[in-house]
Amino acid sequence: MRADWAGNPITAEDDATAGAISDFVGGFVGYEERAANVLAAAQANPSNMLANAYAGALHLFLETPDAPSLARPWLDRAAANVAGTTERERITLAALAAWADGDMPRAIALGREGVAAHPADLALAKITQYHQFNRGDAPGMLAVGHMVVGGRPDLAHSHGMLAFGFEQCHMLAEAEDAALRAVAIQRREPWAHHALAHIHLTQGRIAEGRAFLEDMADSWTDLNSFMLSHNWWHYALFAISQGDFGAALRAYDERCWGLEKGYSQDQIGAVSLLARLEIAGVDVGDRWEDVGAHLAPRTGDFVNGFLSLQYLYGLARSGRGRAAAEMMDGFRARAEAPAEDRAVWAEVVLPAAEGIAAHAAGDWSRAADRLGEALPRLWEAGGSHAQRDLFEQLWLDALIRCGRLVAAQQALERRRGFEPMSVPSNRALAGVYADLGLPGEAGAAEARVRAALAELD
Repeated sequence: MRADWAGNPITAEDDATAGAISDFVGGFVGYEERAANVLAAAQANPSNMLANAYAGALHLFLETPDAPSLARPWLDRAAANVAGTTERERITLAALAAWADGDMPRAIALGREGVAAHPADLALAKITQYHQFNRGDAPGMLAVGHMVVGGRPDLAHSHGMLAFGFEQCHMLAEAEDAALRAVAIQRREPWAHHALAHIHLTQGRIAEGRAFLEDMADSWTDLNSFMLSHNWWHYALFAISQGDFGAALRAYDERCWGLEKGYSQDQIGAVSLLARLEIAGVDVGDRWEDVGAHLAPRTGDFVNGFLSLQYLYGLARSGRGRAAAEMMDGFRARAEAPAEDRAVWAEVVLPAAEGIAAHAAGDWSRAADRLGEALPRLWEAGGSHAQRDLFEQLWLDALIRCGRLVAAQQALERRRGFEPMSVPSNRALAGVYADLGLPGEAGAAEARVRAALAELD
């Protein structure tokens, strides 16, 4: 029997189909463009169940409202050809069908069941971790990571998946060990690079994190737009923290925005970077306009609350007030719609949406109130710690602008605990302390800014 890239037996009638399935598995877990090769194989071989199931998965990963309908013909064709397939392949199809139906608890349960029984199934593990990530289930991600390391400890991608599970559980020492193990097995493991970027950022190892990504960047060849743009997005975060705003803007222009302007993840990366740069006091020019033009079709997109929040902010900041207002109506409707995740939309996503809409409109007090309400539970809407930090930065900016300086001082000093030399944070602290009548503390913050900038020379 033929096997896929990770060594799992597969039902494939010929070498070409088997090769395309292997390309999907290896390409998918490695964020490589070759994963899309399975589309042509499924089209050419409509009777192969797994090729068609994976083709359906690629359409589901579009993260658009019409993704399930685009995936359905491929999944239906797969379902018509289950005879003679393996149990592992049938579990994969069932998990993808549940995803297409919007039954995420079932999709996750089937994914965990499948990986527990077949721990070398890195593709199903990656899909399952993706769902858990979108629902804020970091311990679930960690459990799946342990499974695949048990199944294929020789593969760098297994350790990369484990590393990110550890990182999202705030277990940073364990995360670093796993990520470094991945890179030791195979230097080209961009997801492990990504996990290390998270660790460096969280621990305030800014110069080290930036240098590490610069050193690894030559290995980021033939990656899909998300992985390539996202690792450069992390690079830009380090540059912003160092006060190297020119480097951050160059990363935005040359590495982050422009690869796949219609793709959800590339869009939210652009929104997030522009917002962070503006909060840091950088003039981003007319860059919002191009982002907003590509966000215009998203006004009715509520596939994922974490994504939708950033679509909203980008629409508002690009001057598309009518589209942003229309999207706010959609948030309210989604929060009232009967669904198993209704509470998250009503109690977390909606107040966050109202807060960022208020921020974009300059209503600082309302922005501080509504974002402050949402932040303690924002993890339930998905996204990583680093990604969700955008909303804390918007909240902090609103606190300062509406004069709630005591609250701002408390939050900024907490941030200094993990990012002591951040130029934007220390500049904000200097202003807050000056306004609070604490010139000594303001001077100390200004001195930290000067020291951080001197490191760039």
